[in-house]
Amino acid sequence: MRAVSPVKPLLIIPEMKKLSLSICCCFITFLSFSQVSKTTLAIIPEPVKTITKTGEFILPKHVIIEAGASDEIKLVTTYLKNKLTTSTGALVTVKNISATPATIKLSLYKKQDTTLGKEGYHLWVSTKGIIIMANEPAGLFYGVQTLIQLFPKEIESAEVTPHVKWVAPCVDITDYPRFGWRGLMLDVSRHFFTKDEVKQYIDQMVRYKFNLLHMHLTDDEGWRIEIKSLPRLTTVGAYNVKKVGEFGNFTPPAPDEPRTYGGFYTQDDIRELVQYGKERFLNIMPEVDVPGHSLAAVVSYPELSCTPGAENYKVRSGEHIMNFAKGGLTALVDNTLNPSSEKTYAFLDKILTEVAQLFPFGYIHMGGDECAKNFWAQSDSVKALMQKEGLKNMEEVQSYFEKRLEKIVESKGKKFMGWDEIIEGGLGPDAAVMSWRGIKGGITASNLGHEVVMSPTTFAYLDYMQSDRVMEPHVYETLRLNKTYQFEPVPDSAVAKLILGGQGNLWTEQVFNFRQVEYMTWPRGMAIAESVWSPKEKKNWNDFYPRVEKQFPRLDEAEIKYAPSMYDPDFDASMGADSLVRVALNTEIPDLDIYYSFDNSYPDRFYPKYTEPLIVPKDATQLRVITYRGKQPIGRMVTMPVAELKSRIDKANRRGQ
Repeated sequence: MRAVSPVKPLLIIPEMKKLSLSICCCFITFLSFSQVSKTTLAIIPEPVKTITKTGEFILPKHVIIEAGASDEIKLVTTYLKNKLTTSTGALVTVKNISATPATIKLSLYKKQDTTLGKEGYHLWVSTKGIIIMANEPAGLFYGVQTLIQLFPKEIESAEVTPHVKWVAPCVDITDYPRFGWRGLMLDVSRHFFTKDEVKQYIDQMVRYKFNLLHMHLTDDEGWRIEIKSLPRLTTVGAYNVKKVGEFGNFTPPAPDEPRTYGGFYTQDDIRELVQYGKERFLNIMPEVDVPGHSLAAVVSYPELSCTPGAENYKVRSGEHIMNFAKGGLTALVDNTLNPSSEKTYAFLDKILTEVAQLFPFGYIHMGGDECAKNFWAQSDSVKALMQKEGLKNMEEVQSYFEKRLEKIVESKGKKFMGWDEIIEGGLGPDAAVMSWRGIKGGITASNLGHEVVMSPTTFAYLDYMQSDRVMEPHVYETLRLNKTYQFEPVPDSAVAKLILGGQGNLWTEQVFNFRQVEYMTWPRGMAIAESVWSPKEKKNWNDFYPRVEKQFPRLDEAEIKYAPSMYDPDFDASMGADSLVRVALNTEIPDLDIYYSFDNSYPDRFYPKYTEPLIVPKDATQLRVITYRGKQPIGRMVTMPVAELKSRIDKANRRGQ
């Protein structure tokens, strides 16, 4: 590995204006511009502006990083130093003396560049060195994330990788986010994930410039945060019976089955996670989901329920407790807090006093979704509340609850946020809304003057199946990568200035371990990242999916699991007049060949190639398919039972009747 000459001090004087600096870079490095396909860079999310130049930067064996000495800038230099030393084995020295020649220069503008905002950056890579400039340290950090994606995939390795040519292409990049709210939600209630696993998730998020982790900390299946004034929330509410299979259809646990499955985060754990995120310029937003989804709380403190017999309830282990029907949502056990009891509000005040002190982020999410009200309707105390407060229906009862809760949240110095159900019955004066049931709730809330974060099921629900259901844990919907990529956080009829941004949500009913968390998040999380960072006009599926493919080897190096579902075909079955099943196959990616068999053997490229809809032989029991690119198998072997195809046809026919 040969060393290169360090950057001259003249090149990296921070007060130089960006235009002069860019011209200077061009002059000193003697580089001419050449238009190279953006997909050769494979940066996700796509930067605002990229100019690719001839030549390449070669990382020397001794790297000098020059940067300021502030605590926040040290976070950036420490991160970059660790990344470089871990994989390349280079000796990396960090100095803050401007007279020292540097390999990589990180610098803040003395006069703000108004184009970049708080998180934008300029990145120049020349044959002589690398410069990243920004208004704030967060911008430097995101510039570093882009720089890392310019180096070979082995940069992601957790150990030194020999015999790699550590080069980066020469580029000029100007970049800044479209939205300030760029998040992923991780449900740690349905299944508990350890503190170290949450840290891994944060590390994976920031590589794609997410800046918010939304932690769904409470639900029917477990209470995951220590509240010192209410110890039973974790001694009782954090544990259930371990089950595997299809969530929601588990047999009810027997009385003697051990309730030892679960866990919780101590307050010290939370502080550690918050600090870990802060060191990566990521905030953590807590969610305490009330008044529905509160069985773990009710089991811990039965006096919070309006229903007699709540002391006999148990924390849910995945058994059936809710009915979702066209006529409305009903519960088989009362998993709600009593909106008519002052004990409920005193309970919530205690919780929020402690939660607000643990999480510096300005918003606290208080749920509000899927509140089954059938037990409220039977409660004399709720009926008395309705008469006293002039509430006409159960939606107004929940609105009464939410408005009181909003005041408690605000008394702790935080902003109140809830799922879009809190709109029903009337929004509180300053409530922020997270729109999940499509985009309608977000449009309504923004037009009422409320802040909105978009996370619609139609594009952003990462728990949905991402391939055909024969390949995935069964959930009620499928969300392919190309559909996720269509996510647009600002609908035409919304008030754009009130849309804070967007996020993807990973509910974990069917996610039993952290490797599956990764599998469900990536690559769909990349599509979410690009939707909330990159300019709307730059989004292009045909440009995006090749960049995703080039991310896969990088994830392999990092040993991060991901779904190869973009290579799996869709199956569209129909019945012909001859009573034979027909199957049309298509893929998200246009340049793949599909090979198939009906004879129970495993096809390869020497088998028949799919060119038109297939007629299923009368006695065939299964169709097997695999995708190829040229001579290389690229997709998974998919086995589709003919009985499943016929079942889908029958369901489609019933829906059409």
